[in-house]
Amino acid sequence: MSAQQMMKVFVTRRIPQEGMKILQKAGMCNLSVWDSDEPVPRVELLKGVAGAHGILCLLSDKIDTEVLDAAGPNLKVISTLSVGFDHLAIDEIKKRGIRVGYTPDVLTDATAELTVALLLATARRLPEGVEEVKNGGWSTWKPLWLCGYGLSGSTVGVIGLGRIGLAIARRLKPFGVKRLLYTGRQPKPQAQEVDGEYVPLDTLLSECDFVVVSCSLTPDTQNLCDKTFFSKMKKTSIFINTSRGAVVNQEDLFEALSSGQIAAAGLDVTTPEPLPTDHPLLTLKNCVVLPHIGSATYSTRGVMSALTANNLLAGLTGSEMPSELKL
Repeated sequence: MSAQQMMKVFVTRRIPQEGMKILQKAGMCNLSVWDSDEPVPRVELLKGVAGAHGILCLLSDKIDTEVLDAAGPNLKVISTLSVGFDHLAIDEIKKRGIRVGYTPDVLTDATAELTVALLLATARRLPEGVEEVKNGGWSTWKPLWLCGYGLSGSTVGVIGLGRIGLAIARRLKPFGVKRLLYTGRQPKPQAQEVDGEYVPLDTLLSECDFVVVSCSLTPDTQNLCDKTFFSKMKKTSIFINTSRGAVVNQEDLFEALSSGQIAAAGLDVTTPEPLPTDHPLLTLKNCVVLPHIGSATYSTRGVMSALTANNLLAGLTGSEMPSELKL
């Protein structure tokens, strides 16, 4: 392909090599990469996308009307290295006939594993235990020291039994969970696989020992987990969120945790990200916060990178994408 025919692609971050190799090997892209592990500054993003045929972006890149205008009429495809797409101005993108690629499915297992790990770490107070070992708090054996809550014989509630929600439920069942409740827009046939019971949200909150949020962020779910939500939970229940930070009202969560309204919380997502180090939630022993590492396994990130690259190439050539977001 001659230099004139090469299509300009702006990559907003250094991505795993699996994806870069695919783009380089294709021989059709004039690649411009923000070669850093840190997000591209807004001014550089606007400069970088100018005249681009394709943009490969991350969840932290806000692709709004200003970016689309800066890119101009050449833009055919936006490929995001994420399953979430709330950073994209979908209505405007649709209006302009730009195709969007994303990476569902491939991070399901890794995110489900992390959710179970976070649930266990929170319920059994693992971070507190590690801290006590390090600071000399570990003395003689005490009957109730660092006691937490177990899964055996418990009732678990999953809010949003989609791909990831179901994968979480599958992994929790072998721990001896007695009942698995779920809520969402409608009953899911696949819930039978985990003996899931479809119930109203209020029922789930009042009956569950563990409440796991794995729904997508929509206008309906924004701030879903607020003061009223937490007030309906048991005082001994554990709250886990690995979906999106904006699903939770963090001030209300802080109040619920510090007042003893609920026992503990584990979060892999927050608002904002990163969470400021002086945030009130970080002062609580009964709140475990992780830095959004749900899909952070080497293999998963490699597969995500490759899929993002292949989605981008398909968008550039007008062929079928391996994983296209239907607009």
